[in-house]
Amino acid sequence: MAAGRDQVARVISDEAPAQPQLPQTPAPPQPPQPQAPAVQPQPGGAPEQAKSGGRRRKILFGIVSLVVLAAAAYGVNYYLVGRYYLTTDDAYVRANNTTLGARVAGHINALAVPDNSKVHAGDVIIRIDDGDYRIAVDSVRARIGTQQATIERIGQQIAAQASAVDQAGAQLDSAKAGVVRAQADFDRQQALNDRGYASKAVLEGSVATRDQAAASVQSAQAAFNSAQAGVEVVKAQQAEAQQQLVELKAQLAKAERDLEFTNVRAPVDGTFSNRMVNAGDYVQPGQRLGNIVPLEAIYIDANFKETQLERIKPGQPVKIAIDAFSTRKIDGVVESLSAASGAVFSLLPPDNATGNFTKIVQRVPVRIRVSRSVRQAQLLRPGMSVFVKVDTRTAPEDPSAALDHEDQP
Repeated sequence: MAAGRDQVARVISDEAPAQPQLPQTPAPPQPPQPQAPAVQPQPGGAPEQAKSGGRRRKILFGIVSLVVLAAAAYGVNYYLVGRYYLTTDDAYVRANNTTLGARVAGHINALAVPDNSKVHAGDVIIRIDDGDYRIAVDSVRARIGTQQATIERIGQQIAAQASAVDQAGAQLDSAKAGVVRAQADFDRQQALNDRGYASKAVLEGSVATRDQAAASVQSAQAAFNSAQAGVEVVKAQQAEAQQQLVELKAQLAKAERDLEFTNVRAPVDGTFSNRMVNAGDYVQPGQRLGNIVPLEAIYIDANFKETQLERIKPGQPVKIAIDAFSTRKIDGVVESLSAASGAVFSLLPPDNATGNFTKIVQRVPVRIRVSRSVRQAQLLRPGMSVFVKVDTRTAPEDPSAALDHEDQP
């Protein structure tokens, strides 16, 4: 305060007219006073503070206004559009991959196609050493030739046996004629003997001749029957040989199939990937060799919560965002809903019939079919993550119409 008074006094003394100097009586010494910091006045301080406060209020008001407008726009959009969309990021690109397996054992000679190359159904992917299988085919073919010759030989035996039957029949006819002649001779001798004109010895001779002729007929008949039975036996042998030929032909077909299986072919169109063997490896039947991924038959499985399924129907349009192509959106169509939740198809399905139970919202896979142009472009790969948004405002009465149309996904 004392310093302020001194300053004011100096200002007044500077502005006052000069006065004659009078002798001054020295003042008694004053005790030292504490000096307060000098405060420099700021010209125009209050208006600047007012302007700064006004600007802050305007900025705050603008921010609040933007927040209110954004909230209102979101509310209007949700009421008019957003509430009809169901979304999930638990969705992935899928494909029905085909596993290539060896059907015969052997060493791998060569890999016909490189990894991740496009193949068509029937193309050879892997070649297995076929030396042993070619030998097996040639062996069975040789046995078939031998068996066919055997059948022809038996056919000639049947013809010869048929001639034997004819010979036995002729002998039988001759024996029967001899019986007739011997019987007539016996009747004549018997009549003469009754009249006393023939000797007893002649009659006995005629009786013996008659009996011999009858025995000859029986012998000829037995030979004839044996010849006929021989024909049937030979025919049975021929039938047996023909059955053996059929068995050999079946063995030949099996050997030829094994030979063909040495060429592992692609069962479907797709891309050969995940090769698990190399040239020179020994493989066993059933061993996994690689995979064929049909990239032109990809689809999307979106796992929606069970609380969302009420409004999802086949045929509804779907918007799909792909993590790998963040700037690109594709269209799809709901194709079908799974018959059960993923937990049911797991290796160890959960059993909730226990004392400790916590309810968990289950998810059910929803199959989504993408457009044909996207499938043909082959940009998507199974396993990619996607984000799907289903428009539930439409539910066609015939879902297949949206799936079978050429211009639709």
